[in-house]
Amino acid sequence: QVQVVESGGGLVQAGGSLRLSCVASGSIFIFNTMDWYRQAPGKQRELVASITRGSTTNYADFVKGRFTISRDNNNKNTVYLQMNSLKPEDTAVYYCHTKRASSDYWGQGTQVTVSS
Repeated sequence: QVQVVESGGGLVQAGGSLRLSCVASGSIFIFNTMDWYRQAPGKQRELVASITRGSTTNYADFVKGRFTISRDNNNKNTVYLQMNSLKPEDTAVYYCHTKRASSDYWGQGTQVTVSS
């Protein structure tokens, strides 16, 4: 059974950095695309960044130039989200997501809080 587990959230001051990690386990296959989403209180969940198996990346406009998504070379089902120059509006629960065929897999989320 596939499990997705995030870690690395926390409280940081505006302008600071955090690195989130996500491990998708329980599959012998490498997931083609892995994503980071976030959801702030009272808002819809939104896509932050994606990375394909071939390491092609895609970013939401609001994080371009500040966040970097990457994949572990030794375990391709592990992804990271390096977040720099954090802003209070980046405060949200960050979720890791992947899918295979018609099945979506989500982690439990990790809280990121940016103080002003």
